[in-house]
Amino acid sequence: MKISITETFKSDNAQHELRLPLPLSIRTLSGNQFKCDGEVWFYRDGVNEPRMNWREFGNASSSFINSAKHVLLWYIQHRSPDHAQNMFNRLLHFVRAYRGANALLDVIEVIDILNYGSSLTAPNRWYLSALAGLFKKWSRLNFHGVSPDVVLLFKQQRLKGNTKGAAVLTMDVDKGPFTHLEVEAIQSEINNAYTSGEITSSDYVLSWLYILLGQRNKQYAALKVRDVGDEIEKGKRVFFIMIPRCKQGYSDPRHAFKKRPIIEQFGEVLLAYAGRVKKDFERILDDPSQAPLFPALNLGEDRGAPGYEFHRTPAQLRISLVSVLEDLNVVSERTGQPLYIMPVRFRRTIGTRAAEEGHPPLVIAELLDQSDTQNVGVYAASSPAVLERIDRAVAMELAPLAQAFAGKLVDGIEGPKNPAKKIIDLRIDRSGRAMGECGQHSFCGFNAPIACYTCNSFEAWLDGPHEAVLNHLIERREKLLVQSDQRMASVNDRTILAVAAVVQKCADIKSEVQGLIHG
Repeated sequence: MKISITETFKSDNAQHELRLPLPLSIRTLSGNQFKCDGEVWFYRDGVNEPRMNWREFGNASSSFINSAKHVLLWYIQHRSPDHAQNMFNRLLHFVRAYRGANALLDVIEVIDILNYGSSLTAPNRWYLSALAGLFKKWSRLNFHGVSPDVVLLFKQQRLKGNTKGAAVLTMDVDKGPFTHLEVEAIQSEINNAYTSGEITSSDYVLSWLYILLGQRNKQYAALKVRDVGDEIEKGKRVFFIMIPRCKQGYSDPRHAFKKRPIIEQFGEVLLAYAGRVKKDFERILDDPSQAPLFPALNLGEDRGAPGYEFHRTPAQLRISLVSVLEDLNVVSERTGQPLYIMPVRFRRTIGTRAAEEGHPPLVIAELLDQSDTQNVGVYAASSPAVLERIDRAVAMELAPLAQAFAGKLVDGIEGPKNPAKKIIDLRIDRSGRAMGECGQHSFCGFNAPIACYTCNSFEAWLDGPHEAVLNHLIERREKLLVQSDQRMASVNDRTILAVAAVVQKCADIKSEVQGLIHG
């Protein structure tokens, strides 16, 4: 006979039965069967993989753990897997912090709540708010383990929720939005790594989707190859991706979608990638259009939850992104150190950039797929990530930190083996002196010499007119600052720092040579 968890909870005798039997299995909110007869609960629900290890409750009594399991089963049945996992994590943190008088935790009393609250640091004070909801539900379900006074205490207190926006408002160098120079550095390193074969097409596509859209891990994990497409709009080919909204309250992460346009340069790469993944699954799935856009790295016996066969989990995608970008060692111009990578930083960057460009809260909420505007006001109040002024002194100071110059410095006295590869711009140097030489053996459609200094194929000449290039870019920036706005003026900031680095390197080498001559 199937046991109804809800009916069991409402039994009049529940409070007196300290060890109610657990059902062998239940159905999750999305309808998946979940076996709950072990000490480690693990199940697939959509793209999520909740894991609850009850062996970690070492300082709690068996009756308390039994009640906690029943309460968590209610959450698994009636709430999203993310919410259920969060409730388990918060309860585990509380139990670990419990310090009884040489006794196991059996009933949570008011003093335990007060002690726990005083032990929390300011950023973690919201843990109490999460526990308040859990313990109120625990009490309403009439289970042993929570004193009625605890519920009364929570009703009398005004608890703060999770602190929002601090990393954005302070432009935190580790957790806040990336500056535009940092984003450009990430883009450059990703492109170079993909061109040289250092990263896979899957990692390349995943990284660019985070950069361009700033969506949540769960949304990327729910993507399928069928979500990528193109169409003709006003006679022009446009690319798009249907992003699953993964809204709270719905059992299926793909219940609703947002159509997002994709820039042409990346759209072609994305569509081709999706086509290859679809082809790879022709012999694996009956309908290869249902293949995950980012398949599991090991297509073993565990196919995943129904409808999400072979999808990677949000946690796995997070690990992939962090691993790829950390290996690139992208340096921040703010610290001179490799960037600290968190997927949420791309999301915060999208919101900050939108605010800097003057978009209202409704538009920012739309871009971030927020259901309302209560959490987007922080972006409008954040400090701008664009440097207002870059003169020669500032450029020379930031250049060593940014490490924007990606090429190499060569003598250039003998001239290039192929004169057609010389980089010359008469607008900058009327004499026709070359800034350097392109080491690439294929056609390049980028704007020389502006794009050259941040390209790893560029060979800058020691005697090139780099000072003139630097002055030209700074003067151009000043004009744009007057004629347009700060965003437009900052377009070539990374190039300015790259040129400044070349100027410094040339000066150092020439100084060293002079020292040897006069030494």
